[in-house]
Amino acid sequence: PSHLSPVFSFSLFRKPFDGGKRTMDHGSQQPQTQQTPGPFPGYTGPQGPYPGQHPALLRLDEVQREIATLGPQVCSYSGLQSDREYKRLERELTQLLLEVDKVETEGRPELQQARKRAAGEVEGLLRYLEGNATHPSRLAIDELTQEAQSLLNEGVVGPFRQGQAQDAFEISEELVEAVQDVSMRLAQVKTGGNVPLRKARYKALTRVCAVQEILEGRVRTHMLALPLSDDTHEAVQRINQVMAQVSGARCQEVALLMGLSGRDSCAHLARILTELLVELDALDVSSNAAVRNYRKQVVEEINGLLKHLDLEGEGEDTRRYDLAQNDSIREIEAIRGHVSVLREEVLRHGAAGQGTELQGLLTHLDQVDTGRNPCIREARRRAVLEVQALITFLDLWEALGRRNPGPDEPPPHVAVWRVLASLCNLQAQVLGFDGKRADKSYMVLEELLTKQLLALDAVDPQGDQGTKLARKQAVKHAQNILSYLDMKTDEWEY
Repeated sequence: PSHLSPVFSFSLFRKPFDGGKRTMDHGSQQPQTQQTPGPFPGYTGPQGPYPGQHPALLRLDEVQREIATLGPQVCSYSGLQSDREYKRLERELTQLLLEVDKVETEGRPELQQARKRAAGEVEGLLRYLEGNATHPSRLAIDELTQEAQSLLNEGVVGPFRQGQAQDAFEISEELVEAVQDVSMRLAQVKTGGNVPLRKARYKALTRVCAVQEILEGRVRTHMLALPLSDDTHEAVQRINQVMAQVSGARCQEVALLMGLSGRDSCAHLARILTELLVELDALDVSSNAAVRNYRKQVVEEINGLLKHLDLEGEGEDTRRYDLAQNDSIREIEAIRGHVSVLREEVLRHGAAGQGTELQGLLTHLDQVDTGRNPCIREARRRAVLEVQALITFLDLWEALGRRNPGPDEPPPHVAVWRVLASLCNLQAQVLGFDGKRADKSYMVLEELLTKQLLALDAVDPQGDQGTKLARKQAVKHAQNILSYLDMKTDEWEY
């Protein structure tokens, strides 16, 4: 099913699928004595003329109207086979197929053809529904989501449910990094342009990235001198109580976003947080600057949580995950086009002051608005890596050109520079590579780069700190080239 179209733009009859609105051609018709409005002409059967359409055609016309209703729902479904919505769609389509099978054709070819076409429409929708729900990429998205759920249940939600306030334990940087790793792998799941897969990837990403932002915000504010003593001001006691409620709301929000809470809803939590804002706003703290600042920080915490609570309907808008016409993507693609021109220039004619221009492109990429969209973030990250790969190549090329070794240079240091010279040549080939992983040239490049890593591993610094540092930097450079080659060939798309 990986070849199925992302929009149902075809049918089994080699005519465009129109959601069931197309009228069916049933072959030649007998002369009619009476005509009624509708997509099918009147029919004269073997027993004499019917007053209107043939009953079989009437039923098949009803089937087409039901297909018109179910078709868009199937084509936008992005869940799994175990989901309730999948079971509903599958049940209704199967029932529809049974109804088509019951249509009596009286052995007439034109009626048989009409029934066959209707059955084909329904069977096509069933295959499309199953193909997307069981696609390897869809299953990979679900596996990564479950991995994130497990991390957050153990590190945030579980302790909270056991009565441990979030302020009582520190959210580790390891947890933040683990969630970040999951979001990176989610962004790199291939969809092949399939709209339901894009939709599933986007919906999972928005939630994981929202949780990541909540955790990162908590790590940043962990060392703030909060709360204040109740004796500071009469309003402080209530602000401290609100702060405790916010800590609980933070854990609830993580649970809601990651599907770890079956009781509450984002809308309910948003109402609670909004009521806390109203209550804080009503407190009179005008006489004390420290308390005003404290209240301001609590308000910022609440607003930071509220901005992620609109995700229940996120992903239903096609513009959010089908990004071909997105302005930020267009901006990133324009920068990538410029990088491509500079890369060609460098590979053909060598360095000629492109470094400054490339640094300017990095600044430009940093200013691209990602709009909290994780797919645009990933597109920008990859464009940044393209620029950085060309910058590091130019830096190494210029360093090799400036190199003037003395007669007393330690042999291990010479060996590291020899490898760096080979890496410079290989990096030029990687920058110009435009093939796929199955290509022989890809495998040759990968093997040669791996050999350079082995050569560096064999260098014995003999206690020389300069050689040790140079070898470490050379290893990192070789690994970066391998990662860049891998990225160039992973066939990622928006």
